[in-house]
Amino acid sequence: MFFLLAAGWLTYGLWLDPTTRTLALNPQDQILIEWFMANDTRILLGDFTLVSDRLNAPDGFNMMTNATMIVPGLLLTPVTLLFGAATTFAVLIAGNLAATSIGWYFLYTRTLRAHRVSAVVGAAFCGFAPGMISQSNSHPHMTAQWLVPALVWCVVRMAQLADPARPEGGPPANRRLLGLAALLAALVCTQVFVGEEVLFLTAGALALMTVGYAVAAPRHVRRVLPRFSAALLVSAALAAVVLAYPLWVQFYGRQSIPNGIFSPDYFSADLASYPAISPLSLFGSAEAARLSTGAAEYNSFLGLPLLVVAVALAWWLRRRPLVIPLVVTGLICAWLSLGPRVVLDGTRTETWAPYSLLRDKPIIEGALPMRFALVLIPVIATLLVLALDRARTSTLGATRIAVPVAVAAALIPIAPAQLPTADRAPVPTFITAGHWRDCAPADGVLVPVPLPTPQKPEKMRWAAAANAEFRLPEGFFIAPYAAGGKASMGTYKQPTSALLSEVAESGAVPGITDANRQQATRDVAFWDASCLVLAQSEPNAAALRQTLEALYGPATTSADVWTWRF
Repeated sequence: MFFLLAAGWLTYGLWLDPTTRTLALNPQDQILIEWFMANDTRILLGDFTLVSDRLNAPDGFNMMTNATMIVPGLLLTPVTLLFGAATTFAVLIAGNLAATSIGWYFLYTRTLRAHRVSAVVGAAFCGFAPGMISQSNSHPHMTAQWLVPALVWCVVRMAQLADPARPEGGPPANRRLLGLAALLAALVCTQVFVGEEVLFLTAGALALMTVGYAVAAPRHVRRVLPRFSAALLVSAALAAVVLAYPLWVQFYGRQSIPNGIFSPDYFSADLASYPAISPLSLFGSAEAARLSTGAAEYNSFLGLPLLVVAVALAWWLRRRPLVIPLVVTGLICAWLSLGPRVVLDGTRTETWAPYSLLRDKPIIEGALPMRFALVLIPVIATLLVLALDRARTSTLGATRIAVPVAVAAALIPIAPAQLPTADRAPVPTFITAGHWRDCAPADGVLVPVPLPTPQKPEKMRWAAAANAEFRLPEGFFIAPYAAGGKASMGTYKQPTSALLSEVAESGAVPGITDANRQQATRDVAFWDASCLVLAQSEPNAAALRQTLEALYGPATTSADVWTWRF
């Protein structure tokens, strides 16, 4: 309940009225996620394809290439159908924070046998750390980490059962190992359709933890490795059978992309950001924002007090077998987060960083370097849990007091503040009241004016409000429209779309020629458009209407829009 209340309070600004409220620091991505949630409702109608035609008509877009979050969208379909995609978005943002914390709480209490208070502190940090709050600015595919504790539990339990020296680890454990391998495969397959980047980071962190264990306890690793490796191979084989087609679509199917779209040079963590306090924390300041690429990527803002306390606790706990793997994993991921060359206080230096070894490698290039810093959240949280538990049972009264006080002093400055929100314009009544059905038949193409773009995707809210029942041209997505078929954000605009965007921006009515009208006819045919729609509340609506009537003839008034039918 504590985690739910905390998540609800942090997202309070959205709950006032989800349909007319937006996360102020990243409204564009919120629109994209709302559209994804609306599109996922079509799975219940049997309209499920990994290359959807609902956006970017007529070409469509590759759902595996984009963070479409198919599983959360499907699970929350009842919410979307009853209350709308905007409400689903609010549930997703708050729910991810709470559910992630709850998952880690159970992992700490069941696997580490941690005391409930210690587990609450560690789990709260896993769910509400600065990086998680920052990613909550419309990146729910990164905060949907509620399966990560289950993935970790499976791997830990498999390692325990693979140990022939344990009472439960002999030959009779083979059947349970196979069951765990199947469960791990199911969790991996599910996480692919929740958020692949989180799965990638989890797999990398677990691999580094294994290396750390090999250093800390080589005899134990040699004893466990044969059966543990066999179980992992079984799990990988089972997952490969299920994921073979979706991954083929992602990397080789229609509208797939051959490269990562985001530059690792730009999306690198600034070394100076680690001791800084996030602007989204209670004790943070706006000045620190210059140390990151944007409000949704404050992944490394851990604060100097927590860094100092974490180092001290790691030294204090150094004899625990778990601590060396945690430290190794944390240090390597922090180093990887710095990108190909170290950035210090906004200046890119020539100092080498290990991400250079991973640069341009298939699959890896799709992950942003700075997000490796998110791995430090559970690493530090686990150190906090181990330290608080040890302090609780210590025979030294000073230790029982000093450790909790130090942990509190480290966490209070980075405690999260409420996510900033703002008002946004309502969707036209023409859409919300269902009048659009008279304009675009089932699965028809409705062309909003101006058309949505990655920078201005507002018209995608129209389709989200209609649960993606009509198709849209252009829009906000990742596709292969850059030079040479490389990855791009969105597509190139058709000439008429570009013309209407210019009018929407300038408010100036251009001189329309016969060539413009012929091109407008060709563009309507290319989109297979059922109708064009211009909201009466659109900025520069008069100029847009005059331009459209010069291209397509007189408009028809319907509710609070003008339409042109074809």
